[in-house]
Amino acid sequence: MTRQALESAFAGESMAHMRYLIYADIAEKEGFPNVARLFRAIAHAEMVHARNHLKRLADVKEPREILGGASIGLGKTSENLGYAIMGEEFEVNEMYPIYIEIARKQGEKAAEVSFYYALEAEKIHAELFRKAKEHVDKGEDFPIDGYIWICPVCGYTVISKEPPAKCPICGVLGKDFAKF
Repeated sequence: MTRQALESAFAGESMAHMRYLIYADIAEKEGFPNVARLFRAIAHAEMVHARNHLKRLADVKEPREILGGASIGLGKTSENLGYAIMGEEFEVNEMYPIYIEIARKQGEKAAEVSFYYALEAEKIHAELFRKAKEHVDKGEDFPIDGYIWICPVCGYTVISKEPPAKCPICGVLGKDFAKF
């Protein structure tokens, strides 16, 4: 069950990564450069999650049919933010809590940690997308004072002028964060 959860999470995070890059292009074209930057930064965080899940699947060598639940949609920036919020909230409220419990019950500590890292970062992503949507719905770009920083280990995301000294989720040093 844990392997199936990892496969599904890998697929879902991979799809989110691609959707957010596409959404970023749309936001850019519609005149929302900071929303585009937010989508690109969070796409990077989703890639971190996908990589973490794939590392836990390194022993799977045969072809697999993998299904990942994801909100699918494509529209204007406000709609795309709505789709992103739905996807993040699904991961926070349903998917990752269940996957964490499965991994815990099966004694799969590495998978549990991978799911936990993603869950904690997704909470932040949902909130950032909600705030961005409030501005876009008023015809405004999302104000970003500083940079968007992404932890390379867990995908923790923060907006500030400087990265944190260390990640509050996984403890990696802020100097290693990706800057958007």
